[in-house]
Amino acid sequence: MELLYRTEGLLGELIGFPTVSADGNLDLIGWASNYLKGLGAVCDVSLDESGTKANLFASFGPEGDGGLVLSGHSDVVPVADQDWSSDPFVMEDREGRLYGRGACDMKGFIACVLALAPEIAQWPLKRPVHIVLTYDEEVGCFGARALVEELRARELRPATAILGEPTMMRVIDGHKGCFEYTTRITGCAGHGSAPDQGVNAAVCASRYAGRLMELEADLRRRAPVDSPFTPPWTTLNIGRIQSGHAHNVIPDHAEIDWEMRPVQRSDADHVLTEIDRYAATLLPSMRAVHTEATITREVIGEVAGLHPVPHNAIAEIVSELTGANGTDVVAFGTEAGLFQSLGMDCVVCGPGSIEQAHKPDEYVSRDQLAACLEMLKGLERHLT
Repeated sequence: MELLYRTEGLLGELIGFPTVSADGNLDLIGWASNYLKGLGAVCDVSLDESGTKANLFASFGPEGDGGLVLSGHSDVVPVADQDWSSDPFVMEDREGRLYGRGACDMKGFIACVLALAPEIAQWPLKRPVHIVLTYDEEVGCFGARALVEELRARELRPATAILGEPTMMRVIDGHKGCFEYTTRITGCAGHGSAPDQGVNAAVCASRYAGRLMELEADLRRRAPVDSPFTPPWTTLNIGRIQSGHAHNVIPDHAEIDWEMRPVQRSDADHVLTEIDRYAATLLPSMRAVHTEATITREVIGEVAGLHPVPHNAIAEIVSELTGANGTDVVAFGTEAGLFQSLGMDCVVCGPGSIEQAHKPDEYVSRDQLAACLEMLKGLERHLT
């Protein structure tokens, strides 16, 4: 009970840091770093280019390769335009549920790890334990991408990783990737009564979007016969199309936000090759009217999926500790595929439900926190 009480107190502290991705996370990272340094951890804080966000890589035990990463992202999604019953950045306990932005996604797991840190510091570790807090997972996994590159440059290779996204403590060893793009179209403005004298960016955007939807149909036919996902194919979604200002004005700019959730990298390569080829066929007629017309595709983020593997050491350990009868896959993305790219065995398992994430009155239950703590405590015999 003392450990759970400590966890709840730490969760309240974490929720109190309004770490919306757009606003930065330095206060939380500084607080967590000081806390872990006080327990004897070696802490490395890495700033992003803006200097407003940072990763924390804190290590207990012997130096070197091997060992375990316990990872959580520190950023949360915005609360703007959401109808909360209480202040989203002040934790509230109601009937065994702890409410607040980030409670389950994923400060609940972080609180469990930090609560156990005093015990981890005393374990006679045979291999290191790294506590990792990243930035900007919610907007493209930028923090984890930077961290993975740093580890690669340092030639430091942890062996395993647990990412505590909310899975209701189910053991997840696979999920699709997440590839996000913004396509920008520049045309030539003009009066609506003279369409031939302008380049209508909205029309070009509609044609571009139509081609994306044709490719979406291709992806359904490309689904692997043994795909474990639901749906089994790579999905493609258009999230936003924006263009124009008035009925009678030819719009000279358009933007399309779109994404893919690849089951396999070859699907993403197919879509990107075909949509870029299609964009190239649109340009000649556009530039015949306006030589500076353009179609550009910006990569917002390309985050690899987590691929199930036959022998996943950490999945086996966490399954044993949670009593799970095997592993599962999920539709949502995480940072796990980035860690897997370093050759690490990875699993996603954490307290709370993804059904609560990103919504008003987000919460994690006290029972879920207790279950997570039991799993984490069980790691001791595998690390000492």
